[in-house]
Amino acid sequence: MTMRSASIIALILILAGCSTSSTPTISAAEQLAKDVATIDSYLTSKGITAQQDPSGLRYVFTTTGTGVKPSLTSSITVKYVGKLLSTGTIFDQSTSFTSGLSQLIRGWQIGLQLMPKGTVATLYIPSGLGYGPSGAGSTIPPNANLIFDITLTDVK
Repeated sequence: MTMRSASIIALILILAGCSTSSTPTISAAEQLAKDVATIDSYLTSKGITAQQDPSGLRYVFTTTGTGVKPSLTSSITVKYVGKLLSTGTIFDQSTSFTSGLSQLIRGWQIGLQLMPKGTVATLYIPSGLGYGPSGAGSTIPPNANLIFDITLTDVK
């Protein structure tokens, strides 16, 4: 090996060690601002007027129920369809799902506490109130904004 070849190999190794991640990291506040802008643009493009929660959650009540509103300590039963905002792909659905509200993603915790029993609503959830930078399995990518069509059928 010549001195020149050794120098080139050494330079390549040094430069490889200096590489940085190709995925830039942004703060949670920056991600929320990006997500809210994406959701608001989506809503505008579809002609949807949504209510705005300070958390970044957007929601539309199709039917407002007359029952009690759940609290974080409530057990809720819902019918729902979950979709990716970016593609509309359904990633989950159930005709009868029961859980403690405190066990669910933050977007559901916020949105469902606004809903009296019997409400039919659509929640537009920024990624930080959903599954965040980790995503969920192979069906929900990192930083995915979500849409949930939800009917709140019971509160205990």
